[in-house]
Amino acid sequence: METLVTPALLLDRNVLDRNISRMRSRAGGLGVALRPHLKTAKSIDVARRISRPQPPKVTVSTLAEAEYFAGFGVTDILYGVSMVPSKAHRVFGLYRRGAPVKLILDDAAVAAELNRLASQASITLDVLIELDVDGHRAGIECKDGRVEELGKRIERASHLNLLGVMTHAGESYHCDGRQALEAHAETERLGAVTAAARLRRAGVPCEMVSVGSTPTALAARDLSGVTELRAGVFVFFDLFQVGLGVCGHGDLACSVLATVISHNRGRGRMLCDAGGIALSKDRSTAQQRLDCGFGLVADASSGTLLEGLIVERVDQEHGIIPVRSNADFAAHPVGSRVRIYPNHICMTAAAFDSYHVLSGGRLTNERWLRCSGW
Repeated sequence: METLVTPALLLDRNVLDRNISRMRSRAGGLGVALRPHLKTAKSIDVARRISRPQPPKVTVSTLAEAEYFAGFGVTDILYGVSMVPSKAHRVFGLYRRGAPVKLILDDAAVAAELNRLASQASITLDVLIELDVDGHRAGIECKDGRVEELGKRIERASHLNLLGVMTHAGESYHCDGRQALEAHAETERLGAVTAAARLRRAGVPCEMVSVGSTPTALAARDLSGVTELRAGVFVFFDLFQVGLGVCGHGDLACSVLATVISHNRGRGRMLCDAGGIALSKDRSTAQQRLDCGFGLVADASSGTLLEGLIVERVDQEHGIIPVRSNADFAAHPVGSRVRIYPNHICMTAAAFDSYHVLSGGRLTNERWLRCSGW
């Protein structure tokens, strides 16, 4: 790793594969298909490892991701962000390439305008109704009569094809403990399944019932009535997920390799070249039992956490690490390397164009590219 330009994003392939196996086993045991959310990984190499030997079926959060994966022959794509008509031309382009992206809607006016544009383009769009199960973000509340109203409008539309419903239990990220996560997973399941049943009673087809977040996916005890499970950060995990209790430090597949660039002995701190851009300024663990600052510091070679060393503050290209004693200065001279495990790997990875792949703790010659943009 001495030859890598820092900051660099490291990915431990063995940990990745173990995390993938865990989620695949969960989905299989619960009797649902796994549709991974690749907003975290943004990599065809990761997508293929999740789905093999089958062709990938994926969730994305940007149309750039959809276009990237379609370029590798992925055709079963769910765009998991509320669709707006101004982006329709890019969706039509994907359909013409043989990648009929599934869209999500929660607005009747948007549905009507998309139908008009699709009619002009001679394309029938596959859509799902987005449900709100916990007040986290977008979607129609599951008990709201607008679910059936929108379903009927879509069913009557000439160039929209209603596939079903989807939801994301984002408030699970605020749960405290396993029992709370299990209860939230059941709230997610029950809300989606109940809304789907109401649509069917109203005469509206509803084949897909798509749910998921990494915490609820790993906590769910029953997914009866659900057809597919979506989760994303499980491939890498991060310190926030450790704080939620859904994984341990040994499950962290990604870290940032950084170089110690200065010793400020007068203020008792050392500086590294992984700052706010490389690590992100996400402070999500500040609300958890263990505040990890902007990341936990680890040995560069082994990845073993160095007790008591955290990135306490970041500037754009500086990470500030308070030392415990002069022994830390001796152990980490200027020019030496450390690894940093981030709070929120989705945000951290976004700053990098590729993963440097480790296997058995050693750097390989593999470099997996990531897509970027919107």
